[in-house]
Amino acid sequence: MRIRKKKWAEPELTACDFYVAEPKTYKNRWKSFFKNDNPIMLEVGCGKGSFVGQMALIHPEINFVAVDIKLDMLGVGRRNIVELFGEKEVKNIALVRYNVEMLDEIVGKDDEIERIYINFCNPWPREKHKKRRLTHPRKLRFYKALLKTGKEIHFKTDDDGLFEDSLGYFKSEGFEIKALTYDLHSSDINPADTPMTEHEKMFSDEGIKIKYCVIENRG
Repeated sequence: MRIRKKKWAEPELTACDFYVAEPKTYKNRWKSFFKNDNPIMLEVGCGKGSFVGQMALIHPEINFVAVDIKLDMLGVGRRNIVELFGEKEVKNIALVRYNVEMLDEIVGKDDEIERIYINFCNPWPREKHKKRRLTHPRKLRFYKALLKTGKEIHFKTDDDGLFEDSLGYFKSEGFEIKALTYDLHSSDINPADTPMTEHEKMFSDEGIKIKYCVIENRG
């Protein structure tokens, strides 16, 4: 998703207590950033921050590391999160600017990631680009190394091709599908379990059905 340059993004993020300028220093020690032993969940490609903001509000007992490569997007995300929290201090979110292709440089097994969220990632439909997908087997092998047996990945997309291919990827890498729907908003899945993102609202308003699944690491 393209976003216009925000001149205010970098100075606002620099002054933000929950923005992490040097995430490499926290690999395998993210609990030291949050200063507690609460479970940590990871959003890969957090966009404008509405999903992680809503989840963090609903679950103050959980810490969230939200990663995106675009500084301007994170600037918008910071503003959205602050607006969502209102007068409350944001204590359980770490906003991180980093290339999700290199997550292994900032997150490790000792971080004991409880869950991974992948929402509306780039579908990379051309065959030669599919290895860039965030659900591609080579990415799944890294996620599996982060997650203990029984821990989950939650995945949402509007793209039919990406979803079907991803279901195949998940099975090939030994993940078990625990929940699956091709029309999230008509399913019995609790909306509080997967708050709506900006992309999700846009696609839903266009009549596009949202695909969603939960997969479990079986070790």
